[in-house]
Amino acid sequence: MTTNDATEKKPLWLLIEEKILELDSQDFSGVALEVSIQQIAGELDNAGYNVSHHGGNMLKLRWAVDETRKVGRPLMKDFNTAIAALTLEDVADPYFATNKLLSNIGKTWPELKSSERRPEVIRIVEKTKLDLLTTKAKDLPDDEGIRLLIKEQVAPEVITKMLDITEDKLEQVNTEIEQKRAERARVATLLEAVEGKSNEEKVKHLFTNNVSEKLIIEMANVDQDAINSVKQAMEEELKEKQKLEEEAAARKKEEAAGPALEDIPPDERLEHIEAIREIMEFSDKEKEIRVMCEQSSIPGCLVDIAVSKPDRLDELEKEAEG
Repeated sequence: MTTNDATEKKPLWLLIEEKILELDSQDFSGVALEVSIQQIAGELDNAGYNVSHHGGNMLKLRWAVDETRKVGRPLMKDFNTAIAALTLEDVADPYFATNKLLSNIGKTWPELKSSERRPEVIRIVEKTKLDLLTTKAKDLPDDEGIRLLIKEQVAPEVITKMLDITEDKLEQVNTEIEQKRAERARVATLLEAVEGKSNEEKVKHLFTNNVSEKLIIEMANVDQDAINSVKQAMEEELKEKQKLEEEAAARKKEEAAGPALEDIPPDERLEHIEAIREIMEFSDKEKEIRVMCEQSSIPGCLVDIAVSKPDRLDELEKEAEG
């Protein structure tokens, strides 16, 4: 739907019918008949339509008045009533809606089905669809109304005018739509990779690739229970993984710390104490001492003593010497 809001000059037949609608039934009887015809002709002349001095146009006016008198009411009364009764569902396909409208009203007003009038009827039906869409869009929350009109292919300049938004806002929503479209394409590709697998495997695969629950439910065709089940299983897997990582880290820390003081043989203890003293001659800063001791594979228990109670190294040295 590319309807824009450009103002086009109405065709003469429609303007004639609208002018007839403005008058009462008594204006088309007796001596008032000719006066009314001339009045309408003059108003159309003033509107830029040559009627009074154009034989063919004057005949169109008289024929329209004759039809109104014959039916007993103006064509536009029936036409406007039919247009007002249309719903969004009715005008989903404007051309189908136009055919149906002309078929119904055309039984009373056969001239309305002519090729001359059909294009204008289609335009009015399309305008009615736009008005109905705009009314619906204004009632939708957030940016859903903008999305609706974009989906219906309403012209950008019409969207900004009808919803009173800026071009920047429209561009923002268009960008979001493109991002969602790209995400759906990504998810479709992810699903191809697990085609034929169980729903649980599909859901897990999509979760692993950071797909939202809403999109998983929609595109993987699963329900919330399936989502919850996989989430619980993944949470348990994650807890087990974290537990194993923590245990591994603890073992690594224990290994890095080295053996307990009482488990270090006397000769090795003496070597380590000597190495510590050489390091402490080089630096008196705890951080540097620890780093160099770690690089020298000195047990952590001796390093802790060296930085906290360095005098005790002498005692340990004597104990090791026996």
